[in-house]
Amino acid sequence: MQVTTVGLDLAKNFFQVHGVNAHGKVVLRKQLRRDQVAAFFVNLPPCLVGMEACGSAHYWARKLQSMGHTVKLMAPQFVKPYVKSNKNDVADAEAICEAVARPSMRFVPIKDIEQQSVLALHRARQGFVKARTSQANQIRGLLGEYGIVVPKGLAHVTGRVPCLLDEATDLPGTFKQLITRLLDHLKELDRQAAEIEKEIRTWHRTNDASQRLEKIPGIGPLTASALVATVGDAKHFDSGRQFAAWIGIVPRQHSSGGKPTLLGISKRGDAYLRTLLTHGARSVLYRTTQGPGAGGWLRELAARRHPNIAAVAQANKTARIAWALLARDREFDPGFAAAA
Repeated sequence: MQVTTVGLDLAKNFFQVHGVNAHGKVVLRKQLRRDQVAAFFVNLPPCLVGMEACGSAHYWARKLQSMGHTVKLMAPQFVKPYVKSNKNDVADAEAICEAVARPSMRFVPIKDIEQQSVLALHRARQGFVKARTSQANQIRGLLGEYGIVVPKGLAHVTGRVPCLLDEATDLPGTFKQLITRLLDHLKELDRQAAEIEKEIRTWHRTNDASQRLEKIPGIGPLTASALVATVGDAKHFDSGRQFAAWIGIVPRQHSSGGKPTLLGISKRGDAYLRTLLTHGARSVLYRTTQGPGAGGWLRELAARRHPNIAAVAQANKTARIAWALLARDREFDPGFAAAA
């Protein structure tokens, strides 16, 4: 009998396939090597294929879609409840097959190859920035063991350490050579991060949606390009609040008995996007509180609540505005007011 729904458990070398027919009866259980997957699905009649959104999931989704299949990706935490007992590849594939057929299941939009390439630039830059910070802290720590205290900040490390080494006559020559080598490595990391950021800005200038998002206060080329590359089609989200909840900048809820209880922000979704939006919101908050004039709701909020709470609230608002511009294909208007 024809297979209508397939659960595909992705892996590095061995993939597990679980298929059912229109009546929900199991008609297919098979393990495939990586080089057998494409040939297997080419010969399979078009059906619904479910996969977890994990490593290489978007690649396989695009490949199976080109073969005529309907592919849907799901977050792993939404598939986990359908695992009946012990966890193994066979049980995971069965759980995926069960979860993808649920009418209330939430699905992950499939990214195209351009989105993935831009996000790869962002991830590589993030790695260089993290390594750069770690290298700077290592230099400060090693110098601190010799009583040389360097203030925090990359500029202090690159600008003051060479002079401190020249002035310190009691330091061993071997140690000075080591610090010089680490400084060279730090400068190389900084150069790599700057070059990748330049590539991101070049792509940003060629994308209309990314340029429209840049006009929002608190969003620059990095945040705009990351939003466009990560979200893709914003119409997958029903509202700006759903988009903000997907990023993870809304309160967690623990309500019962009709009594609403809101906790701290959920921190679900994409941590990278949330970080960029929050840092941008801190910039908006600083300009609002330091500049002249009334300032509006953000100034009033910052006056009665902690600055971190005000920054996250502004990040939430920024995310909703970004969704509205992407979903409705509009330009940012600072004086826009919703119709009554």
